[in-house]
Amino acid sequence: MATTTLFLVLLLSLSHIYSVKCALVSNYYAHSCPNAEEIIKQQVTTLYNEHGNTAVSWVRNLFHDCAVKSCDASLLLESVGSIESEQDSDRSFGMRNFKYVNTIKLALETACPLTVSCADIVSLSARDGIVMGGSGYAERLVCEPLELGGPRVEMKTGRKDGKGSYLSEVDNLIPNHNASTSTVLDRFQSLGIDVEGAVALLGGHSVGRVHCTNLVHRLYPTVDPTIDPDYAIYLKGRCPTPDPDPEAVLYSRNDRETTMILDNFYYKNLLKHKGLLIVDQQLASDPRTAPYVEKMAADNDYFRSQFARAVVLLSETNPLTDDQGEVRKDCRYVNK
Repeated sequence: MATTTLFLVLLLSLSHIYSVKCALVSNYYAHSCPNAEEIIKQQVTTLYNEHGNTAVSWVRNLFHDCAVKSCDASLLLESVGSIESEQDSDRSFGMRNFKYVNTIKLALETACPLTVSCADIVSLSARDGIVMGGSGYAERLVCEPLELGGPRVEMKTGRKDGKGSYLSEVDNLIPNHNASTSTVLDRFQSLGIDVEGAVALLGGHSVGRVHCTNLVHRLYPTVDPTIDPDYAIYLKGRCPTPDPDPEAVLYSRNDRETTMILDNFYYKNLLKHKGLLIVDQQLASDPRTAPYVEKMAADNDYFRSQFARAVVLLSETNPLTDDQGEVRKDCRYVNK
């Protein structure tokens, strides 16, 4: 009996050690690459200042990577050999910044070769992009720094890069712009994100823009009756034909008041029937999500806190750690 009890204690201890070993931690690179997070922050800032509206793209990269199996940088892999890139999916339409990830990776490789994973770059660039969102735009308007970006999100690190891509599963795992509220909530729930967090994460659309190819079905041949009539006139001005060229610069923004600031105007617009996508506007009418839309529209601090909480949950979706993955030298390809 004593031997059995001792064995169980040892087994539980080993299980605890293994679980700790495999968990993400704060300051994972404190010894192996002490300046890693600062290098990423500097690169994100430089890229934002050079290329304008990149901040929201980093956040979209995080969702598209983590929502497909794992936060393992599978999104960044290009098609080569047996790898079919997730970037080739229709769900990736309009996504950017893939080439800029390698700009960040090059800076990290120069400082600490084969140390910082591409998966951690995806997460940390999203964290820094959230803060950047708004500040550069405000500085151009008033010529002085203002803290108008999104909330600072404390993220753990230690993710490893996967060795596969999941193109065939992207359509099933990433909801499209016509998806029902139930579909969206179910998908977020599968990632460990509750209704409140899902509504907050969709607030990321506050600093985004939508190409006309994803809008015209609400405008032609007849206008969706859930759209404010005056807003519909504006949207038709932005998207004047029912068959826009997907390669043309034809788009509209969710938030015209605070264009490049991550704030609660997204929710205020939903209550005025000015949601761009069906999935946006349905949040204001579905009884499961409407109370959160109203609360976030009334309280920007509440929105920011919930957005930060949900981003952390998203960034910790099934991460690969230790020997479950690798650290790619080039984010576009698995190591040879």
